[in-house]
Amino acid sequence: MDLDDLYRLLRVSHVQAQGIVDTIRDPLLVLSGDLTVISANPAFYRTFATDRDSTIGRLLYELGNGQWNIPELRLLLENVIPKSASVADYEVQTEFPDVGLRTMLVSAQRLIHPDNGRRVLLFSIVDATARRQMEVAKDFLINELDHRIKNLMSVTQALTRQTSVEGRSAEDYRDALLGRFDALARSLEVAAHKKTSRLPDLALAAMEPHLETAPAVVIAEGPVVQLSSSQATSLGLILHELATNAAKYGALSTSSGTVTLDWEVVSDEGSPAKVHLRWQERGGPQVAAPSKTGFGTRLIKFTTEFELGGSAELSYEPHGFVAELGFPSQTS
Repeated sequence: MDLDDLYRLLRVSHVQAQGIVDTIRDPLLVLSGDLTVISANPAFYRTFATDRDSTIGRLLYELGNGQWNIPELRLLLENVIPKSASVADYEVQTEFPDVGLRTMLVSAQRLIHPDNGRRVLLFSIVDATARRQMEVAKDFLINELDHRIKNLMSVTQALTRQTSVEGRSAEDYRDALLGRFDALARSLEVAAHKKTSRLPDLALAAMEPHLETAPAVVIAEGPVVQLSSSQATSLGLILHELATNAAKYGALSTSSGTVTLDWEVVSDEGSPAKVHLRWQERGGPQVAAPSKTGFGTRLIKFTTEFELGGSAELSYEPHGFVAELGFPSQTS
């Protein structure tokens, strides 16, 4: 074999090897012993929005805006060549020019030419940004589900413990407890449709059991207020308590009584917007403040203050019971 034949053979082998490298989907660099870029595949140029002139012949740490100049990565790579080690899936999260914040998994493997002993480093890169985002989202959803389950268990335990048994038959206790569970379920159903629920939808869901039997229930056309799932659950329980009390002792216990539910969003200068919700009863039995505070009243005040971060004022006016709630709005 003469020199021309040997050159052609080497040339064909080089072209074949380069063709294989070019078909690799992930970015790949071939680095010399001092970590100068010898070759790069098309995937590298596409991924990092760069070109051959800005890549070949430059040190790895000088590429782009120096995003690969990471002390830990340098230590790893500089130990690969002399110690015949390898690096697998080293995570690099940084801001890349023209690409943005990305999470890359870097692997490096040393190769030695069998004839001349020349050492090169294959430096491969996998864009794991989407994968990491999915993992973070999955962890968030799991934590959120765990949090919601714990909250739900706490609410159901509190409802069970504090629903009074004094002076009630087993049937009365069952009905009261199931009524509260039903209100909780309706609130959760409204909240489950999306991350935020609308106040008009929640009001209709909470008052649904009373709308057909009590046509005098009026839900005003207030502004649309977005509620988080926790707000929807808490406010749903409050509305259920108000409706239950009205049906037992207030305006909904008579054929002439009426209940009006309306709300507005108030924004004072320099303060976050707040929802002001008003429950107004008229035409029912004569109103008198109770001699002791029942669980329903405690639930309304506690839930408004500690779950909604607001305040509740309950008034026993001569013309009918009034509840006024104020809590921060989720809307901007």
